[in-house]
Amino acid sequence: MALETKPEPAAYIEFAHVSKSFDDQTVLDDVSFDVRRGEMVVVLGRSGVGKSVTLKHILGFLRPDEGEVRVDGRAVSRMPEEELIEVRRRVTMVFQSGALFDSLTVGENVAYPLRERALRDLAPHDEDRIQQRVDQLLELVELENVKDLMPSDLSTGMKRAVAIARALAAEPEAILFDEPTTMVDPIMAITIADLILKLKRRQGITSVVVTHDMKLARKLADRVVFLVDGRVAFFGPVNDLDAAPEPVIHDFIQLDEVSFLK
Repeated sequence: MALETKPEPAAYIEFAHVSKSFDDQTVLDDVSFDVRRGEMVVVLGRSGVGKSVTLKHILGFLRPDEGEVRVDGRAVSRMPEEELIEVRRRVTMVFQSGALFDSLTVGENVAYPLRERALRDLAPHDEDRIQQRVDQLLELVELENVKDLMPSDLSTGMKRAVAIARALAAEPEAILFDEPTTMVDPIMAITIADLILKLKRRQGITSVVVTHDMKLARKLADRVVFLVDGRVAFFGPVNDLDAAPEPVIHDFIQLDEVSFLK
């Protein structure tokens, strides 16, 4: 008797033949991939190949010249701005800078989405519950002792960890990470990677991670999209990446290994 195979989870994010140019420069060239619910997809490639541009398309900050981008089955590439606001509540982004509010403490930054949602839903303002949730999230990212500090008191890596806590406060269906380990020291890069991996295992949130860090990709990815000159040179399980036929992928992997040895 043949064993039944489980159906693959439905795609939450989909790129269907997306192309985008700025002036005469093609940044995305017929890009197609999908991100299943609960999956972590890493978008890899050198600087300037269109990695961050893919994230901006998911949130509707950019619209494709050709093709379509869908989130939860709906075409964000054709949504009016008022509908995109709702998409951005369900899909949050952790920017390289952290994008924290400089005039608010760490705790106030993490509490911001909680208070915003209470105002939007006209719900009772329960400050004790908000503070309890802030404490839980800061403990999750192992920064419970910085609640009363200002963002200017934090390192770059700590700001990103706080930004992750703030993103989680919004209770999103998906999180987008833009170069989470760039411009941090190696120890903090490992800490951030471990944190994202912990969130993946505990929270099961659909995630897209943009990076040029091969080690981070191997640690986090279920599947990898490898962009070369704006086109998809590889899309598949991270364990299959080494067998990809594209020479530029092998060059990228070898250069990453050499830089690691140095």
